[in-house]
Order: sequence, then C-alpha cells, then structure tokens
Amino acid sequence: MAIWDPAVVELGKQKPDLDWLDQNVGTWLNYVFNHELDVILDGSNRPVYAMENGVRAKLETFASIEAGVRPLIDAVRGESTGPANPHERLPNRKPHPDSTVRTSPTAVHATDLVDIRGKAAVASVMRMVPDSHKPKAAAGSEPLLVSIRYLNTSLMHDLQRVRGIAGARFTRTVADGASGEYSVPLSSFRGRRIGYFTWRPEMPGKAILGSVLLQGGVALLALLVLLAALIAGIGRLMSRDARSIAVLEEARLQLQAKESQAQYLAHHDPLTALPNRASFSKFVEESIADLGAERQLGVMLIDLDRFKNVNDTLGHLAGDRLIQAVAARLVNCVGANNVVARLGGDEFAVCITDCSGTEQLAGVAEAALAELRGPFEIMGSVVHVGGSIGIAICPAQGTDKTELLRMADIAMYRAKGSGRDGWRFFSPEMDESIANRRVIEDDLRAALRSGDELFVAYQPKLDASGAQIVGLEALVRWRHPTRGELAPDAFIPVAEDCGLIDLIGNWVLGEACRVALNWPELSMAVNISPVQFRTPGVAQSISSIVREADIDPRRIELEVTESILVEDDELVKAALRELRAEGFRIALDDFGTGYSSLSYLKKFKVDRIKIDKSFVKRLGQDPEAIAIVQAVIALGHAMALSVTAEGVETEEQGCLLQVAGCNELQGFLFSKALLESELHALLNHAFTPLASGHRARSASA
Repeated sequence: MAIWDPAVVELGKQKPDLDWLDQNVGTWLNYVFNHELDVILDGSNRPVYAMENGVRAKLETFASIEAGVRPLIDAVRGESTGPANPHERLPNRKPHPDSTVRTSPTAVHATDLVDIRGKAAVASVMRMVPDSHKPKAAAGSEPLLVSIRYLNTSLMHDLQRVRGIAGARFTRTVADGASGEYSVPLSSFRGRRIGYFTWRPEMPGKAILGSVLLQGGVALLALLVLLAALIAGIGRLMSRDARSIAVLEEARLQLQAKESQAQYLAHHDPLTALPNRASFSKFVEESIADLGAERQLGVMLIDLDRFKNVNDTLGHLAGDRLIQAVAARLVNCVGANNVVARLGGDEFAVCITDCSGTEQLAGVAEAALAELRGPFEIMGSVVHVGGSIGIAICPAQGTDKTELLRMADIAMYRAKGSGRDGWRFFSPEMDESIANRRVIEDDLRAALRSGDELFVAYQPKLDASGAQIVGLEALVRWRHPTRGELAPDAFIPVAEDCGLIDLIGNWVLGEACRVALNWPELSMAVNISPVQFRTPGVAQSISSIVREADIDPRRIELEVTESILVEDDELVKAALRELRAEGFRIALDDFGTGYSSLSYLKKFKVDRIKIDKSFVKRLGQDPEAIAIVQAVIALGHAMALSVTAEGVETEEQGCLLQVAGCNELQGFLFSKALLESELHALLNHAFTPLASGHRARSASA
C-alpha cells in the first residue's frame, strides 16, 4: 500500500481526496491487516489523514502517538544514526545480519515495540513511494504511513486462534509460575522493556505424571487398609489414564489437522482456493506422464486485460473480488476433467488434460474469453475486463512442463501485443521474435546510455491547398550502429514492453518543444504511446515538460491511437480531460484501422482525426476508397473535428482529398521527415497549390 502510484499521486495533490484515501488506504489496512490506527504524514511530518478502528479520525489523533513513534519517524527520514533492527530497511544503513525483511528493495521502513497511550503496541513507519518509474519526491520528504496494532487486541486473538497458543496475552508483570502460566519479557529494539508475553503452555506429560503419583499414593494407602480398596484404586487410576490418553489423542488430531491445513495452503491460492503455481506445475508433469497415445494436452496461460484499472480506480478490495469472480467463471467453462490455477496477480493457467486437437483448444479459449468479456458486478460497480491467452500443445511442441509453460507465456504476450482480448497458439517463429526483441532491448538501453543514436525527425503538415505549412509532426528515429536507421515500429513496441517508453516519450516531447520555440506560428504534433498514456500521472508529466519549455499547450497536438479509447480506461479518460483542460489538442491517429466507433468519439473528447495512409493509398485506384474517405471526413466535420490525411504521395490523391474537404495533408508528396537542421530550408520553400496541377517538391524529398 505504501508503494503504489495512485496513493502517491493522490497525496501529491494540494487537497487529497479523503474519501478516496478512506476506501483505498485506511479501510483496506484495517479490514485486511487489522490495523487499529493508521496516520499519513506529509513531507514535514504533519498529519494529512488518519483512520482509527475503521473510521476516519481527526488529525489531532497523531499528537497522542507522536512521542511513541518519533524515533521510528527519525529513522525513516534518515535523521538518526542507530543500526537497523532485523525487521527494518533504513536509508544509508546496512541491513541487520539477521534481517527478516522481505519487502520491495525500494521500501524504507522502521518497526518496533512501543508504548502508545499507555498500551503496548507494534508500530511501523514506512515511506510512501511510487511502484513505477514515476519521479519520486526528494529523499527525506516523502509522505509517511504510520501504522499501529495494539498487542492486547486482535493480535493476541490471532495468536490463540491461528497458532494455538492458549491464554496468549500481554501483561505488565511477570506471571506466577504456580498458576500454570509462563512469561517472556518483551523489549523494544531500542532497549526499553515494554512488558511480558504471557501464555498457558500445554503440558500433558506433567498432567499424566501428577495423576499417576496421586493414584499410586491412594493405592498404597488402600493396600494397608483393605484389598478391596486397592482394586478400586487401580480402577480409578486406569480411568484417569484413559482420559489423559484421550487428551493426548485430541492434541494429536489437532496437530494433524494443522499439518493438513498447511499442506493445503502450500498447494492452493488462498484468495481463490484454486491450485497455485507449484501445484499446477506438478499436475501438468503428472498429466504428461499419463498422456495416452493419439491424445494431446493443452496448456493455457491467461492474463487479464485492464485489471490494473480496476485496482487503481476501485481499490484493492474490488481487485480481490474481481479475481475471485474470474476464477469462478473459468472453472465453470473449462470442464470438470481440466484444471484451472491462479499463478499470481491477474494471471491464471488452464490444463486441458485430454484434448483431440487445436480445434478443441481454440473452442475452450473462445469460451474463456467470452466469460471474461462479460460484465462483472464488483462492490456496486460494473466493470469490464477481458483477457489475453497463450496456448502450447503437448506432445507436438514438447513434453517438458517448463518448456510448455514458457511457450504458452510467449504466446500470451503475443496475443496481448496484438491488441489484447484474443488468443494465440505458440509457434517457433515467436521464439525467434523473442530472441530478436531481447537483442533490440539490449541495444536500445545502450543507445539511451550513449545519448547519440536516437533522434527526432519532423514531417510538415500542409493546409488543404497544399501550399502552406501549418504544423510539424515529431517522429522518433534510431540510427542503429549495425542495422541502419530504424523507424518507430521497429523498437517502440520493445520499449513499451521493457519499461523504457516513458523515458523515450518524455525525451521526444522535450525535443519537440525545443524545436517549436523557433517557429511560433506552427503547431507541433507528438505521438503518445498507449502504454505511456496508461501511466498514472501522465497528464501532469506532459504538462510539466511543456511548461518548462515555455510553450503554450494550445500549440501542442498529442496523437493517440484508437486502442486507448476502446479500452474504456478510467485513468485514460481522466488524463484526456486534464490535458484538454490545460489547452492541449488531442488527435486520433490511424483512424479507420481499428474500431472507429462513433460512440468512442462522443465519449472521449478529441479535436482531430487522422485518416490512415492505407485508405489514402487506394485513392484513384479503388472506387470504394474515395467513398470511405468522404464518409470519414463528413463524420469528422459533423462532430466539429478537423481531419488530416496521412501518406499523401501523389498529386491525384492530394486533389481528391482537397475536394472531399480534408483540412490538412501530410506525406511524401510534400516532404519526408527531416532533421532539425533541414527545417529552415523547408519552411522557406514555396509550394505550388494543388489546384495548379503542378507539384513542386522540396529539395530534400
């Protein structure tokens, strides 16, 4: 929770939404982890939010605990010098030799036993930082999450219920051994005695020994009095021993039940009760060994689409409910003899144990996608997700479980990269593609380190007459040392997959703004990757870059693809609204190649649509092409949108587009994309209007 983009973004606002913090932070920590008190501090250690026992509390609550947690705050801020204890990760300090820390490497936190309001408690203070490459606050000024859990409340109840520790409780004084209770001292790692952990140990051996000694004494006394009393004493002894044995048997059965529970949890996902990764792997291995002749086995990996959107907008509880609902639907649709497992996060796996071939596997994949496409009602909201599925087949593609899972994983990512909400069978070509992508990723990282291989080229956009340049489009290129000049299609998808797209996208925007300063009369179009657009805080990041360059946002046109709109992502909607409010114009790139739905144009406000070059190329060759282009232009104008045509290469195409009412033209007919140093000559070039029937090309075309 402390390492989460949406929480950091919300706390970065001048007035954070307290209702949002209730639902996504306070309630979550209280409900899932039984925190009695949580307080969020700003960079100056002032409280900005508090929740106590599941109810929002006054900010003054912090004053009552500040003295107890102040050493932890100082430790996390780096303002104290003591060594870290085994449960802490502190700034500029080595971890404890016996460290038990399993948190993210970016986590900084301090934990200890403290006295709070006269009660003993476990306290934790943790820096709140992003979980992505989003810029962080300056070290030492991050928000802090302060969490309290008292020892004598649900924590002790959990020890009694889950660990089977009878009478577990916290006491200020040591227990009297004669009462059958024992105590061990509890001290903070900073050397302060807090109290004692007291419990009542189970000692069946002592009980039996006491019983035997007691009855032996009675028997000896009875021997001196009467033989009959001896017989009666022996009978009573045997009865008591039988009861003691029964107690031991009950303890053995309880231990056996706990072992069974541990075995179950080791092989099942606790949220969905589905088999986990280890159990699924074992099942696949056993199924391969039992596979009969002429039969096949299919392994599917399923990754949910848009799950992060649900988590970020509705909270982690809603995300958990969605995972449970997805699990139930998948189990219902794959058949009784097959196995569904949850591998972790939003990733599931299916093993089809006895399939006849690819048609059956394709049918199962389609059925699973149909279930995932249906609406889910989660905590009062209706959400839509979807999925991407990869399939590998045994024995056709191998009989090793690890290889089959790897192949299915590769196919799944191919499905996701092909537009999501689909399925793919693994093919050997995918392996070659993966190897090639790894090489490109390594080379791209080296290029970013060197700083002299990536560059931006600029292609002009002309008005409908074809005579006047009205704007430029910034296009990133890569001057690869061995492959030559590479267009974006060759490396941008790799950058999106490996987490480099934000860095590249922000650099291109900064370069475009720098060049735009030289020609204030021209607009500047910049492409924004769908992956970058789904990054939390993208609107603030874009606005910041443009403001630092001293450019009017109204001169910047951000080009996005239709796939962003189709996903119906709340984060995308919010980012578009925020950017348009700042003055940026939004252009829908490659219009006509995807869904091209009127409803999307109404729902997501845009300023321009760009007709894809595949339609422009057919003008003058295909009679239907001009009808399609005219329809797109009419649609755009009916919705008060400007229309740009890309890929104009011939005089005839330009004239047809002009007559159809297109507002802007772009393509090799006018100029290819040029270096910054070539722009001055281009902008001073006199273009002949299209109507003259003569096309003067730029010297560089």
